[in-house]
Amino acid sequence: MQINRKKAKLKHFFTFLFFSFNAVDSTIPNAKLSKVWGPGLVPHNIVMPARYFFIQGVDEHNNSISSSLEKEFDIIIEGKTEQDKPCRIWSNILDRKDGSLIVRYKVYDTCSSVIISIKHKNQHVAESPYKIDEKIYSDECNCPQKSLTHLLDLWECPEIPKQILNDFNVFDNKINWNELRPKIVSQFDKPHSVSLCHYIIKNNKLYRKCYGKYVGFHMFSDSILLSLIRKATIPDLEFFVNLGDWPLSLKDMPEKYPIFSWCGSTESNDIIMPTYELTEASLENMGRVMLDMLSVQGNVEALWDKREAKLFWRGRDSNRHRLNLISLSREFPELFNVSLTNFFFYRDEEDVYGPKTDHVSFFRFFDYKYQLAIDGTVAAYRMPFLLAGGSLVFKPQSKYYEHFYGDLEANTHYIPVKTDLSDLVEKINWAKSHDNEAKVIAQNGQKFVNENLLPKHIFCYHMHLLNQLSKVIVSEVNILNDMELVNQKKDIPCSCLGANQKDEL
Repeated sequence: MQINRKKAKLKHFFTFLFFSFNAVDSTIPNAKLSKVWGPGLVPHNIVMPARYFFIQGVDEHNNSISSSLEKEFDIIIEGKTEQDKPCRIWSNILDRKDGSLIVRYKVYDTCSSVIISIKHKNQHVAESPYKIDEKIYSDECNCPQKSLTHLLDLWECPEIPKQILNDFNVFDNKINWNELRPKIVSQFDKPHSVSLCHYIIKNNKLYRKCYGKYVGFHMFSDSILLSLIRKATIPDLEFFVNLGDWPLSLKDMPEKYPIFSWCGSTESNDIIMPTYELTEASLENMGRVMLDMLSVQGNVEALWDKREAKLFWRGRDSNRHRLNLISLSREFPELFNVSLTNFFFYRDEEDVYGPKTDHVSFFRFFDYKYQLAIDGTVAAYRMPFLLAGGSLVFKPQSKYYEHFYGDLEANTHYIPVKTDLSDLVEKINWAKSHDNEAKVIAQNGQKFVNENLLPKHIFCYHMHLLNQLSKVIVSEVNILNDMELVNQKKDIPCSCLGANQKDEL
């Protein structure tokens, strides 16, 4: 197996650090040399349900520490409300056990005079204390900035993703909803097979009408859209969101339909957005969601050298190749720990590929060095979470893709395998005999996550998506008679002068 060693060379887990990972005896951080960074240090600019920042321990020799720092830092985040009472701020520290910490915090009030204090043995770390004089808003505050482009700049979002540009280029960057709207409704109003929502954003309010018998998943698209409306004045927009897994705008249809979908395909023209799982993980971390891109990294028990050199997988029978995986594991039990947790599609074969086993905590997947991102009915939506865990991901070839797949590089961020898994055993054996190279690829995958798939990045992707849509709509946007207003879930009192009027003064 040929691996591009130049591409596989790991510069660092994070773009921001430039220190050697050479093994050193010292595990004691130097307060001034240690590094602190992340969007949570500018909470007045970047409003998210849970803010976050990172701490990297660095020793007195300017070497990055590579062991647990759980008890090395004292972190306090505090501020005052408008009534001069202590702000309600809940913080959570995740130890990545590699010399770095993730600090998350959730703000429940409008706060001022916020101070983020990070100390090691009573000495301030890096540029601590971080003092924020501007008001800091809870994510539930409806305090939109004056424009979406302004918000993109304020958040320092990266350039528009190539995937978005490619998706809109299919439609020649020109969308006339007066022509397309009736065609889409006629083509996809199939209650028992299609679930689709038609959205209008007008005067920064959200309206929708859904088609289909099972449309409960509109809660996911509603949530991210309402969140963005609270953060920026969105241009008037019209669009359709596919609530199902399968892409809808197939290339063999007589017309190209610009429909937003969570999953793309080489056989479709859908405009891809981050999956509902990844989006909800960004909106609900430190909330009702336990598994997110940050919690995965902070709940891994073993680092690479302590993980078992087997491929671990659990899932249901939603793809025939998953049954092939069970057969492989029986032939090579020394390489696999895999089993099916439910039979639905192939119930008549449970006696062959069963018995089914209990679910395992996703965090325990990473007790093993190797993971498999195998398709279910469509793309494996667990792919981002597998990369985040720091194990080596094997990914079968597939026509389905998520919004970020185009930026992944085979043999740099993951190991590609054939769709039918016929070369999977060979690839696992390569990884076992090239442990250092396999480790580098696993680290590259985790590095990719931290540079592209954290909550800030998911918000930025949606911002770019709506901003680009606003540039290509050529028809007038009007609220249709049969659409319902989608209200904000909570209406909490917030003084928004700092958000709306700053640019007017």
